[in-house]
Amino acid sequence: MKLYLTVIGIAMLIISAVNIIFGTAAWYNVIILVVVCTALQFALDGLIAIIINKLPDKHFGAQNPLYNVSEFEKTLYKKIKVRSWKDKVWELGGLGGFSKKNLAKPNSPEYIEKFIIECNKGVLTHRLSYPIGFLPMLFIPGVCAFSVALPVATVNLFLNILPTLVLRYNTPKLKAMLKRMNKKIPQTV
Repeated sequence: MKLYLTVIGIAMLIISAVNIIFGTAAWYNVIILVVVCTALQFALDGLIAIIINKLPDKHFGAQNPLYNVSEFEKTLYKKIKVRSWKDKVWELGGLGGFSKKNLAKPNSPEYIEKFIIECNKGVLTHRLSYPIGFLPMLFIPGVCAFSVALPVATVNLFLNILPTLVLRYNTPKLKAMLKRMNKKIPQTV
């Protein structure tokens, strides 16, 4: 969380400084716009998370092919070494009632299935945040739409891509765990 807040704070300072230096607007208007755009990003991301969290779990289960991770993706995640930095990514699932920071019940198939559902909900939440983060540009007047709202939305995009990568990296491992567990459970006829 500290890393994310640092990135957001530094981005806000840089965006403000560049706009003040180039006289995009009065310095106090620039600062207000940067703060408002940043707060709007938090609000929009939070609203999306609340909406997705209310959707039925049945649409996000391990068997849903929309959330399958391709071999290409798995290779990409190895190349960019997601495993080495994934624990530094801000995980706010606990706010919705299910933390994905670590496995609390690694021997429970029901828990692993719920973990997969929460990962898939997280993926959809972050992916929807990519384009929605650019909506404030429509409401910011003049050049500030491009000099303030666009950079803030770009930082938001980057900060939403990272958790998406982590969630997509973890899901195949969780699915493999669930498959092994389900094989061990005796099937009743």
